[in-house]
Amino acid sequence: MSKPFVWQELFVQSKDNTEYELLSNQHVAVTELDGEEVIKVAPEALTLLAQQAFYEASFFLRAGHLKQIASILHDPQASSNDKYVALQLLRNAEVSAKGVLPNCQDTGTATIVACKGQHVWTGGDDAEALSKGVYTTFTENNLRYSQNAPLDMYTEVNTQTNLPAQIDISATPGNEYRFLFVNKGGGSANKAALFQETKSILQPEKLTAFLIEKMKSLGTAACPPYHIAFVVGGLSADQALKVAKLASTKYYDNLPTSGNELGQAFRDTALEAELLNASREFGIGAQFGGKYFAHDIRVIRLPRHGGSCPIAMALSCSADRNIKAKINKHGIWLEKLEHNPGKFIPDSQRVENGAQTVQLDLNRPLREILQDLTTLPIGTRLSLNGPIVVARDIAHAKIKERLDNGEPMPDYMKNHIVYYAGPAKTPSNLACGSLGPTTGGRMDGYVDAFQAAGGSLIMLSKGNRSAQVTDACRKHGGFNLGSIGGAAALLAQQYVKSLHCLEYPELGMEAVWMMEVKNMPAFVLVDDKGNNFFSQFEQQHRCATCPAGH
Repeated sequence: MSKPFVWQELFVQSKDNTEYELLSNQHVAVTELDGEEVIKVAPEALTLLAQQAFYEASFFLRAGHLKQIASILHDPQASSNDKYVALQLLRNAEVSAKGVLPNCQDTGTATIVACKGQHVWTGGDDAEALSKGVYTTFTENNLRYSQNAPLDMYTEVNTQTNLPAQIDISATPGNEYRFLFVNKGGGSANKAALFQETKSILQPEKLTAFLIEKMKSLGTAACPPYHIAFVVGGLSADQALKVAKLASTKYYDNLPTSGNELGQAFRDTALEAELLNASREFGIGAQFGGKYFAHDIRVIRLPRHGGSCPIAMALSCSADRNIKAKINKHGIWLEKLEHNPGKFIPDSQRVENGAQTVQLDLNRPLREILQDLTTLPIGTRLSLNGPIVVARDIAHAKIKERLDNGEPMPDYMKNHIVYYAGPAKTPSNLACGSLGPTTGGRMDGYVDAFQAAGGSLIMLSKGNRSAQVTDACRKHGGFNLGSIGGAAALLAQQYVKSLHCLEYPELGMEAVWMMEVKNMPAFVLVDDKGNNFFSQFEQQHRCATCPAGH
């Protein structure tokens, strides 16, 4: 006899306690059809909502996220570097909250997830109306255009609007239109991962060890401290990945904490706590050693096909740019973000203390700078002063093509530190737009050839680099320096004194630039002797997980 039909909603969430503010009561009306209330929403409402949501998320953060950063400053177990990074992130938030410099130079792919109640009428193409709002925010503010359109399989052009947006709209019961808006940067998006496992992984010790290992593999390239999410199971691989992405924004925080025979999704809060404690033992910390690799972790269990067990991992970075919204009969509502992040900075830490830093004058021949760096241990905090070349992915590809064609390495790559970055638009009263570092690992494949040709002997980026970079630096006498990821607005306002284009202006933010900096913070991460700052944490982790005596 067949089991009787029982409807089970997969994601059953308790009451949403998000604090919303009324954006507008215009463009929304109430009518009636067949005795039922219907909410009529004009396209202008969707455009206004998307425009304001992406503005808010570009310049402001959730109060809860800021409180987590601030708590690092008061934790006696936090390392000095943990506290230094936390303070820089709070200062960055304060600068960004002025609404001029976005909190990250990578202002992200505009991502919209929406649930449209069946009693909500819009009478148009909702994706088009929302995209118009995205367009307005990105073209009217100092945000970066990051989207590339393919002309053929290999040729691309920047769309110059940050469109297209990723928009997913689902039909749901009810008379509300609910939204999640996410400015999803490339660094955090690139860390999403899928692992196709089997039933054998579903054993407590085995699963926990697996998740810890995958968590550690994230490294620092996506700007920790992180909000990490895992999904175990899923009716398909794509479902697992989508739920992990949303869970990292705390979208599913109100799920139950146990499952049932019908397959409802749930959070495993005990495993979350276990993984968070494990992350604090990595030693990686908030980018440069310490405790705060992660703020929190979410683990969601989903039903699965008997022959599959997908496990997905995703994260939200220190630029935790997520904002909820809703439209109902009372108007258009937007989640309240914190507009006064400066209140989280202790008065005693308002003045930056440079006592632990080594001043590095860049207004000299590069060989003299190299001679200074070779005397410093890895982990040394630096204060950079002078000219720095700015170049990232496409510029590196073009320079490599020139080398392959027998042309010499450009002098600017031989005579200066090379900073991997791409600026957001420049405000009228500043030297540059938000200009934080991009992930150094994407340039790893160029390092050996570039250094052999005399270029890239001192690199400045975010995140851990691969062994090939360590080997190249040892072979060619090079160095890799680390810059704090997630403090792009602060860097633009406080440390960059000038910025001008050197080459490839047609590439926009991917062009080669020259910037002049004063007291720009950095850390020595890889030296000319083959030492790698992050190797010590890898060794510690291997010793902690291998059998005793080995």
